[in-house]
Amino acid sequence: MVDGAQVIDQPRDADEQWLLATVQRLANQAHIGMPQVAIYEGEPNAFATGAFKNSALVAVSTGLLQTMNREEAEAVLGHEVSHVANGDMVTLTLIQGVVNTFVVFLSRIVGYVIDKAIFRTERGTGPGFYITVFVCQFVFSILASIIVAWFSRQREFRADAGSANLLGTPRPMVNALKRLAGMEPSSLPDSIATHGIMNRPGWLALFSTHPPMEQRIAALNARS
Repeated sequence: MVDGAQVIDQPRDADEQWLLATVQRLANQAHIGMPQVAIYEGEPNAFATGAFKNSALVAVSTGLLQTMNREEAEAVLGHEVSHVANGDMVTLTLIQGVVNTFVVFLSRIVGYVIDKAIFRTERGTGPGFYITVFVCQFVFSILASIIVAWFSRQREFRADAGSANLLGTPRPMVNALKRLAGMEPSSLPDSIATHGIMNRPGWLALFSTHPPMEQRIAALNARS
């Protein structure tokens, strides 16, 4: 959770009332339970979190609400509600866990084979095993990061498409992405960073958890 984020129980003004009503309508359309809705001070960003479709939280920053019109903000909310409906948060966590398990498992298998075949350790495990495991875990972890990042990028495309379906047109999400492309989203804690908005890929595209805005916009325009 972001520091200073406040869950809206009773709307204090028209903006919060609109925010609650919009999330409720989108959740009904997506056939999920009403998520908790939170707002926090900061530059434009939004995220969804929660282990279950009917027990989630959608949070938006004041910066996003102030810089976007209602239609664009609704599209971003549709994107986050789609993440919840798709079960993206828990699925990404599970994939990360499974991939990490395979990294450890395969590293030990390779280490054992190398230790026996090359270093010819006859009893137990020798230095070759531990050296090989260390190297393999490093290499396999890089490959695992590529796999997890690829899945994360695909879920962003799906959430964009989900927003377009909920609103009945991709145009609001396209406009929201164009606006976000010219902004610097606020940073989020590491535990939820992949759930927020990012408008730039990582230093290497294979490791980026979010596709470039241009690709997301192109994918939405292709639906028109």
